[in-house]
Amino acid sequence: MAAATAAATVFGALIGSFLTVVAHRVPERESIVSPGSACPHCGRELRWRDNVPVLSWLALRGRCAGCGARISVRYPLLELGTGVTFGAVVAVRGFDADLALELPFAAVMIVLAVIDAERRLVPNPIVLVAAVYGLIALAAVDLSALPEHLAAAAAAFVAFLLLALAYPAGMGMGDVKLAGVMGLYLGLSLIPALLVAFLSGTLVGLAVMARGGIGERKRGLPFVPFLALGGLVALLAGPELIDLYREEFL
Repeated sequence: MAAATAAATVFGALIGSFLTVVAHRVPERESIVSPGSACPHCGRELRWRDNVPVLSWLALRGRCAGCGARISVRYPLLELGTGVTFGAVVAVRGFDADLALELPFAAVMIVLAVIDAERRLVPNPIVLVAAVYGLIALAAVDLSALPEHLAAAAAAFVAFLLLALAYPAGMGMGDVKLAGVMGLYLGLSLIPALLVAFLSGTLVGLAVMARGGIGERKRGLPFVPFLALGGLVALLAGPELIDLYREEFL
């Protein structure tokens, strides 16, 4: 298991490097395949040794090897965060076929959280690909669980749609569609995911308003980062949280 966790962490860092490309190019409607990675300042194409997750950024001291321009710390942080997340999923949930659902779900939540935090946007192509892949992977991994997960997806989509219609300034259609995708991947574990998302979002929102005054009250917070937090918590401990609730309150 230690070897599997280490391998998952390295693999996650590599995926994180790819997610930096996705987070930059998809909102701009650019290809994520070509051209290759390049410095956004001078356009110099990155060599393989300049593109090793986290290590290259440290070796270059956060600067382009060509023009010396600063490279944002978001790149190594995204790579490191994805690697740690993948390693944690394998360590907690085990090395089995369910990873075909769990790791892609984690990657989608991470990249959408980054995009929404930076641009207040939830790109449809990512959500659509995640939904289609989720259906196929779930049917292949555990066909018997498909009805539960479809019901969770439908319930989440309808609930968020009603929220969006009632309070359009606070909830967008991107959040609605993503909630449905989360239900597809998480099933009943969607319940603790949404509890964590709304609780963390409320606490952060109150803190921001208390600090910023009236001006901050008029600004909405991107909600996908909180959905991502809830989704990752549910991925790691969703069934256990549901069991704990049943034991304590039912």
